[in-house]
Amino acid sequence: MVEPLAPALDRVRALVLDDGSLIRALASGRRKGQQPAWRRTELRYVDLKAGRSLQITRYDDTQAHVANHRGEAIGPALDELLAEPFGNWHVETSTETLQLRVTKSGDAALSVQPGPGLVPDRGHDREKARFLAEDDPVLVALGISDAQGRIKPTRRAKYRQVEEFLRELAAALDDAIAAGRIDADALPGGTRPLRVVDLGCGNAYLTFAAHAWLTRIRGLAVAVTGVDVKEQSRAHNTEVATSLGVAGEVTFVVAGIDDVQLPEPPDVVLALHACDTATDDALARGVGWDAALILAAPCCHHDLSRQLREQPTPSPYTLLTRDGILRERFADTLTDALRATLLRSRGYRVEVVEFVGSEHTPRNTLLRAVAGGGNQEQASREYDALTTAWQVRPRLAELLG
Repeated sequence: MVEPLAPALDRVRALVLDDGSLIRALASGRRKGQQPAWRRTELRYVDLKAGRSLQITRYDDTQAHVANHRGEAIGPALDELLAEPFGNWHVETSTETLQLRVTKSGDAALSVQPGPGLVPDRGHDREKARFLAEDDPVLVALGISDAQGRIKPTRRAKYRQVEEFLRELAAALDDAIAAGRIDADALPGGTRPLRVVDLGCGNAYLTFAAHAWLTRIRGLAVAVTGVDVKEQSRAHNTEVATSLGVAGEVTFVVAGIDDVQLPEPPDVVLALHACDTATDDALARGVGWDAALILAAPCCHHDLSRQLREQPTPSPYTLLTRDGILRERFADTLTDALRATLLRSRGYRVEVVEFVGSEHTPRNTLLRAVAGGGNQEQASREYDALTTAWQVRPRLAELLG
């Protein structure tokens, strides 16, 4: 439902001030033509020695800034945040979940769903809030958790990967909604499901995790398609979907990334750890579908590494490519920098972030692209300058023409 923004923000304020019920609140995105002071902000109550406090964590582009507010200081601190031109507010309480999206006209599109029924965690020294609990049926079905709902010691790294992926998906989805790139019909109360495709899904850990979080936590109707070239993956994943009772919402097909045919263009494109130029295939399909959101975690980067070996290194950068290991690492960086710039030249706002810690995998870069915004002409100039200097031709450039 749509209503004026001021009373909708008053509802958000009332929910946040209820320290007995609030689980967490999240502000993110931006309104049309405006820019908040912070990329995103999270709020929750913590019990300190001095008493219960509203903990506000503000994120800029590089770090988190945490402040705790008590008593009469809570209201002014909250009002300051509500005055920021955030495009989205997501508030979870023990009884309801409220999603507020500021429309292009400046009104508030509201969605209210039943709450998760959780008891708010007021611990101060806690781990990051979990997107999927350890005993979630999806994690048990995937073999990440055991039958008692405990993460298996050998699968803890995979659980961290799932959690960090969902964290990035949440932030990117909020940005896409705030930018008006997700069709309102695909939001809660709409007429169609949010369409998600996972290209090169493999055993579909992240496919199932995305579906579970989007449906059960965000309250969205979702249709997910997993794509892989192996029939074995399709059969195994379909069996898991059936066991979870989601076979009608999560389907799998055997196809290549570059030739898969979907009945409707997807809103969200995922491509996690596709090898070498398969990541370029996935990015090109996302652009061709005009996807609102693309999340890609590249794997190996052989293509540009080969080109760097065949071309003379421009002066004064010979030390970057003289030693093989440095050339390989530089090729990784150059490849993803050019991918990000090409996406920006096609009208995407792109952030290159760390996916998971390097102690878990060296392939920990994530390209997070949201349609809309950015200086396309500047990105094209930067791309031309860089490829001319290094005499390379990325596969993604060929695919995008």
